[in-house]
Formats: sequence, structure tokens, C-alpha cells
Amino acid sequence: MGLARRKDMASRPWRLSAKLLILSSVVTVIGFSAICVSVMLDMRRGEEELARQTLENLASGIDSDIGRNVELYDLSLRAVAGNMVAPEIYEVSKPIRQLILFDHAATAKHFGGIQVFNAEGRLTIDATTLDPVSEDRSDEEYFKVHRDQPDVGLFISRPMLHHGAYAIVLSRRITGEDGRFLGVVAGSIRFSYFHDLFSRLHLGQDDIITVFRRDGTVIMRTPFDLDVIGKNLSYLPNVQRVLSEPSGSYSGVATANHDPRLYIWRDGTRPLVVLVGKPWSDILGLWRIEVTRIGAIMVVLIVFVLGVTLFLAREVDRRAAAEDKLEELATTDALTGLRNRRKFDAAIEAEWRRAARQKMPLTLLMIDADHFKCYNDTFGHQAGDEVLVGIAICISDSVRRAGDCAARYGGEEFAVLLPGLSPAEALRVAETIRLKVQQWFGDTAITTVSIGVASVVPDDTTDWTRLVAAADKALYAAKADGRNCTVLAGLPKLSLVA
Repeated sequence: MGLARRKDMASRPWRLSAKLLILSSVVTVIGFSAICVSVMLDMRRGEEELARQTLENLASGIDSDIGRNVELYDLSLRAVAGNMVAPEIYEVSKPIRQLILFDHAATAKHFGGIQVFNAEGRLTIDATTLDPVSEDRSDEEYFKVHRDQPDVGLFISRPMLHHGAYAIVLSRRITGEDGRFLGVVAGSIRFSYFHDLFSRLHLGQDDIITVFRRDGTVIMRTPFDLDVIGKNLSYLPNVQRVLSEPSGSYSGVATANHDPRLYIWRDGTRPLVVLVGKPWSDILGLWRIEVTRIGAIMVVLIVFVLGVTLFLAREVDRRAAAEDKLEELATTDALTGLRNRRKFDAAIEAEWRRAARQKMPLTLLMIDADHFKCYNDTFGHQAGDEVLVGIAICISDSVRRAGDCAARYGGEEFAVLLPGLSPAEALRVAETIRLKVQQWFGDTAITTVSIGVASVVPDDTTDWTRLVAAADKALYAAKADGRNCTVLAGLPKLSLVA
């Protein structure tokens, strides 16, 4: 019966509720954590997209400004190169020639004066003076390129010291009508133009802007670094991609430091390509602060929720244990430890209905201590209680199935409900109990028991009180036969089990 009691306690709904409470809290915590992670990842993607758009706009703006000025200056170079092949240009005076050649030339504080060099590389015409000083540029890169490559078009030189200032030289070939090389027209854009352009931008401390020539040579860079200016970086895979694709982006590390950056370039078909970069630490700085703040709040909430859940689960378990104890006390006989009359009545009611549904036998043993009143009067109530406890132990040792119910029916009388047992099997159990009681107390006849057995297959026309009455009648028959024996009841009006 102790096994059955433990089984009842283990199946209590409060125990399940405690587990369900913990499971619900864990699922809730996981759900909210997943939502927070999803929101934080969306925030990160939003920061990345915003940074990408900002850098795209910055790259497009810088590229447009540089491209427009280069194009304007190139138009002036084209005009001069075109006018230099006209025969009349050599027949007019110097002032008229200056007006013809340089009247529409682009002028700005960052643009150097346009110069014309003959086929030998000597300066012949200078936009800034009618009488230019002698210069020989035959050894310059731009002169050799135009001399040796007729179809090069606009050529932008490497960064160089030109007329006392760092600049890039823009040049075009002067080609005669017969295709002969007649010289080079050249002008310059000083570095001050790039410094002025970049100074107007609101850049971060670690933002990078690099202007490349089409061959990968660094024309300009901010932050300004003379060690990088003029360097050819075409060997780098990412630079090769910048020079080969019209636009795009990549994440990489700058050559000057080891900070990962997001790099963007736009309209890479122009003579100069602009690449802008921003450190990921700056792009994701605010996001990381928000992640840290939200993560800290989530950790605190998770700890709080789990702590409260464990506390409540413990309280639920304690309450369940208390209710189990109360139920055990309410349904257990305090002296013998068997079920009491109240529990027995509930058990026989439930088993009667189940046996009626399943058409199975239901057996009842009614057990009474022989000569107990005389023994109790002779030796006292304490000795009588010891006898009842001994009988209860013998019954418990003989009835071990989970569905069986052994109870103290009242006074010195006990009842054992045996669902599913045939009369023969029930008689064996009854005899086992009777013999154990006899062995427990020795050969003293006053401590034996008499047992009445009744077995029936219930139907809808009867109730369990008929079974109790039959077992009780069999018990009286056992006492009439001399006590310390077992009698099987006969129930002609019930569906008996043979």
C-alpha cells in the first residue's frame, strides 16, 4: 500500500504545475531573448545600411566634384590642342595668340597655367606670360607617354612637385593633320584643391578618402600621408576590384593600420576613382552601446524571472507536499497506517464502476480480529492497539498490487478490495493473510482473524453495498464456524464468479 500511496503522490497536479511553471518561464525567456536578438540584428543591419548610403552619397559627391573639374580642365586642354594645329596660329601676334588659345581656358586658384611644349619637349607657349622662360619637359612621364602612345587621350600624371607646389599634371597630345607628333599641352591641379574639397566635408577622425589613378596610383589621400601619395596599390585584390568595377563596396583593412573598414566607390569609369572608407567601430558604435544596454537589461530581467520562477516552483512543491500530507492524513488510519473508511468508500465506488464497464470481477475481503474485545478488556487498550497494528502489517505484506486497497473498516475490522481477482485467487490472498496473522502472534487463539470473501462481476442494476453485505455475511459465517477461518459468500441474485 505504501507503493500505491507514493504513486498517488507522484501524480499530483501541483507537481506537474511546478514543472509547467518552470518550463513556461524558460520558454518565455527564450522567446523574449530571441525577439531581442532579432531586434538587435535588425538594428545592426539598419546601421550598416545607413552607413552604406551615407558613404555612397559621400563618394558620389566627391567623385562628381573632381570629375567635373577634371572635365572642365580637359575641355581647355582640348581647345588648346585643337587650335595649335591651325596654320594661322603662328601668323598672329603673341597677344592675339594668347586670346585665341586661352580665352576659354578654365581658370581657378587651384589650377595651374596651361603650357604648350613642342615635339622636343621645350616650352613654347605659357598661358601666364607672353615670354615664357626656357623649360625642357622631354624627360617627364606625361611627355613620353604622349610621344609614344598616340591614342592615350587625357593623361593624368603621378603626384609631383610642379612649379613649386605638389600637383597632378593633366596633359593631351598635339597631333598634326598627318598624324605627326607636334607636342603636348599640359596643365596642373594643385593639391590645395583636394585639401580644400576635403576640408568642407564632415568626416570622422578615422574616415579615409583615397583618390586613385586608373593604374592604381594613389593621387590623393585624407588623412594626408606622403608615404602613401604616389604609391601604386594595384597589386592589392581589393584595389583591383575598385579599378575593374564601376561601383561597389567591400570590407577590409587599410594599408596604414589594422582597423577593419567599410569601403565604397561609385562611378569608377572616370579618369580618377574615389574610394571612401569608414571604420566599422564608428559605424556600429551606437549599436554596440544599445546592445550592451539592452543586453544588460535582459540579463537582469532573465535572472529576476528565473529567480522568481524557482522561488514560486519551490513554493508550489512545498504546497503540493503539504496537500499530499494532508490528504494522506485525511485518508489514512492513524493507528495502522492503512486507508481509513472514507478512502475505502471512495475506492470501492470507483472500482465498482470500472469493473462494471470492463466486465471484470471485483473481490472484497472483510477481516475481523477474533476475541478482540475480551483481549482488549483483559490486557488493556495499548495491547489491543499492538494487535491491530500487527494485523495491519500482515495485511500490507500480503496485498502489494497498486490497484488493491487495504483499509481499517472500523474498530477491529479490516477490508481489502481486490479488483480483477477471481474467487480462487482471492481465497489464496485471504488464507495468506490469516496464516501470517497466526504466525505473527503464535498459537494464541485470541489473536487470530476470521475472513469473509465475496466476489462479483458488477452490472448496472446493483451497487457495491450488496458486495459489502455479502462479504460481511461471509465473515459472520466464518466466526460461526469457530473463527480463524475463511468463508466465501454465495450471492445467488448477483452475477457471481465461479
